[in-house]
Formats: sequence, C-alpha cells, structure tokens
Amino acid sequence: MKFGLWICAALLMAGPATAQQGATTPMQPIMSPMTLSFGTATPGGGFPLYGDAFAEVMNAADPTLKLQTRNTKGSTENIPLLEDGKLDLALVAGEPAYEAFKGIKRSPTKLKILTAVYSNPGMFVVRADSPYKTIRDLIGKPVAFGARGSGLVFLSRYVLDGLGLDQDKDFQAVYLDSAGEGPAMVLDGRVAALWGAGIGWPGFKAMSGSPGGARFIAPDAAEIAQIRGKHSFLKPLLIGANSYPQQPVPIASVGSWSYILARETLPDDVAYRLAKTLHGAEAALGARLAQARETTAGNTVAAAPELAMIHPGVLRYYREIGLVK
Repeated sequence: MKFGLWICAALLMAGPATAQQGATTPMQPIMSPMTLSFGTATPGGGFPLYGDAFAEVMNAADPTLKLQTRNTKGSTENIPLLEDGKLDLALVAGEPAYEAFKGIKRSPTKLKILTAVYSNPGMFVVRADSPYKTIRDLIGKPVAFGARGSGLVFLSRYVLDGLGLDQDKDFQAVYLDSAGEGPAMVLDGRVAALWGAGIGWPGFKAMSGSPGGARFIAPDAAEIAQIRGKHSFLKPLLIGANSYPQQPVPIASVGSWSYILARETLPDDVAYRLAKTLHGAEAALGARLAQARETTAGNTVAAAPELAMIHPGVLRYYREIGLVK
C-alpha cells in the first residue's frame, strides 16, 4: 500500500507531461502562463489607446496571458524592435508595414501579421473658424503631420505625393515629439492643421469636441482617383457620419489598415492561442473601444496583402474555423 502511494506521489511530482503519458484517458492540455511585450507608440495617439484596450481584453479573456504594453516612437521603431526580437508584438500602420513587406528602401521583412486592427482613412482637421477648405489651401502653411516615428507621417506622404505635392517642400511640416501635442497647436494657432487618420483617433476627438468646433479636410473624389492612380495600394475608405462630434455627414478618403505584427520567431502555438483568444473576445474588444470593432478574423484575411503574410499559427486557427482553406 505504501509503495502504491509512493508511485502516485512520484507521478504528481513529475508534472503534467509524465502524468499524461501514464493516463488511460485523454487529459486537457494545461496552458502555461505567457508574458508578451506589446509595442504601441507615443502617448496621446491612437495606438496606445488601442493597445491598452487590446491588452486589457486579451488578458481578461485568457488569465494565463499577460500582454505588457510599451510606449515606443511608433511604427518606424516597432518594426526593427520586432525584427531584433526586442518586442513580441507591436502595432504598425499600413504604410510602414507595406514598405517593410515589399522591401521598399530595405530588405523585405519576415515579420508576420497577427491581426488587422482598424482602417485608417486619412484627413486634416482645422478649427471651425479657419479659412481653409481644401488640401491645396494648406500649401505653404504650418501643418502638424504627427509624431516623428508615426505611421501617420507615411500615410500623409503617400497621399500628398499622389497629388503631386511634397510634404516637406510644399508645407511648413511640423513633426511632434508626442502625438498628443497636435490639437493644442491647432487651437492656439501655432499650426493651421493637424493630419490624422481613422475612427476614434484621439487628436480628431479633441479637436471636434473643442468649444469652437472643427472642420475636416479630405481629398475630394477627383483627388482620391488621382492618389490611387499613383498609389493603388491605398484603398477608398469612409468615415461614417457622426463618427466625431459635429461631423453630421460621412467623409470619404483613402488609407490602409493597421496591424499587430509579430516577431518572426513567435512560436506557431503561441500565435494560434492568441488568434483563438482574440476571436472569442472580438465582441468584448469592440464594446471596449469603438474602432476595435474592425478587429476581426474576417477583416484580417481581407486586409492582408497576401495570406502568406499572416502568421502560420493564426492561419492554422483560421483553417480550423473554416475562414481560409
């Protein structure tokens, strides 16, 4: 009897793997705790807002997960940090991701998409009492284009280049140390306009909710066609009516999708686990943050330039649920 008790104790001390080998019935796998570093951007911008919401919801959905957000300079810093293995996951805007995947001015990256985040229609915002009504009205004026490392700066360069304009030569371009500085600079007159993108972007919310109100300036239909004629990877996107205070009509523009990218060496089983947890938590994430309603498995498949750019572990889960073949 004592010998039998000793054997049982030894099996328990040996851990789950040994116990499972001797079991006659299948056992549920024991999920080990997992801490992942998650890069966002400078305070006051859309990425830290989204990143905090994402981490909070994912950590609640799977208590063995611990996503730790980290403020960075934004997309342009996040990509090399991921490639160097100094971050596990990071938010990256569509344009820097596109350049990295395609090897524009660099070698093609081996980073992978964990999920599409949200679409980013780009536009300017000015004070409601401003005389500026079109993009060309802003030529020669001081314009805040975002934080230096932000993907917003990439988007504005592509949009303006599509119109035959140079961001640094045709405007008095102002680059911020922190994204949160922009609205105050427009309101006190230091700059004529602020560039931004997306639904729920903090800079747009601050401007449109200010006492004096604000006005948005986006490319018109002819300009959208002109931009896409040169940069076809930019997609026509729409900001629905009332997405911001005092914005009663929809606004058409162009832009792309932002992503959460993963380091190349993130194990397949970890990516699979993240994709499965996220799919189950989509509703909770959308309830936590309006713009996060676009963070879905279906949108990830639609937004990825190529399926091969999605992490293999994520694709394995998508195949299981019948989303891809």
